[in-house]
Amino acid sequence: MDRVIGAFWKFIENVMHFVIYKLLRLNVKEDVWNGLIQFVKFGIVGLTNNAISYIIYLILIWLGMHYTPANIIGFTVSVFNSYYWNNKYVFRNKVGRVWWKTFIKTYISYAGTGIIMSNVLLLFWIDVLGFSAVIAPLISLVIIIPINFIVNKLWAYRN
Repeated sequence: MDRVIGAFWKFIENVMHFVIYKLLRLNVKEDVWNGLIQFVKFGIVGLTNNAISYIIYLILIWLGMHYTPANIIGFTVSVFNSYYWNNKYVFRNKVGRVWWKTFIKTYISYAGTGIIMSNVLLLFWIDVLGFSAVIAPLISLVIIIPINFIVNKLWAYRN
C-alpha cells in the first residue's frame, strides 16, 4: 500500500514539475519548490479530510441533527484522517517529534479552524446571509484551508 501511495505522490510531483518548469517555464528555488509540494500535498489531504467531514455532516443533517453538532462530529472524525496522512506524507514524522504531542497540537490547530472558525462562518453564511446549510461549509474552505496549513506547518508539525 505504501508503494501505491508513494507512486501517487510522485505522480502529483511530476505533474507539478511539468506545469511549473516546462509549461510555465518558471525558475523556482528548491526551498520554494519543497514548500509548494508540501502545500499541494496538504491540499490533497485536506480534500479527503473535508470530504469525510462533509459526508458525515450531510448524513447527520439528513437525519435531522442541527448543523452545529453535525459539523463538530464530522470534524472530530475527519481529524484522525488528517493527522495520519499529514504526519506520514506531508510533514513527515521526523526524529525527535513525539507523536502524541503532534496529535494533540493537530487537534488544537484544527479546533481553531475546524470547529471555532468553521462554526462562526457557518453561523454567518446560514443565519445572517441565508445561504444553504449544504453549500455554506464549502464556502468556508476558501478561508479555512490556508490558515490551517500555516498553523500546522509552523506549529503542530514543527519539532
